[in-house]
Amino acid sequence: MSAATIDDVRRARRILCFGATGSGKSTMAQALGERLRLPVTLVDDLCWDPGWVQRTREQIDASVLPVLDREAFVIDSVYRFHNEHALARVDAIVALDYDRHVSLTRLVRRTARRIRTREPVCNGNVETLRLALAPDSVIFWHFRSWRSKRERMRRWHADASAPPVLLLSRPAEAEALLARL
Repeated sequence: MSAATIDDVRRARRILCFGATGSGKSTMAQALGERLRLPVTLVDDLCWDPGWVQRTREQIDASVLPVLDREAFVIDSVYRFHNEHALARVDAIVALDYDRHVSLTRLVRRTARRIRTREPVCNGNVETLRLALAPDSVIFWHFRSWRSKRERMRRWHADASAPPVLLLSRPAEAEALLARL
């Protein structure tokens, strides 16, 4: 099965949210967890230490793989090297397949707000203008990864052997999903 229905999401006990950087994966994961009464894991909390130090692959594996082995969860993304494990475990994927301008606009607004308010993100880290303009910033990452993430979502959706994928192409579809749950 690949194309999912709202009922597939409603019945799921293990859900992967997936999309481009800035699409709203974390927000969707938290909303799904609340509505379906499932525990939510935000991947950035497992992958970044204070001071924006990225954990090693071994540390990331030690944090992420046990989450994917739980009987119930909503997770807001997985790194490419965890795709196979995630696909073998999840009951449904909610894929935010938005046009680039939607996710990029959301990302820039969110980043600007976080810079202005010094809102803590994963493990107490804060975004700064210097970090936002750095070559390895979240904004530049959006440009480097958007196409491959879109292709991955669509490939999963077209793959009959993949878990059910609810491919949402507009934020209004995500809002409708949440309203129906």
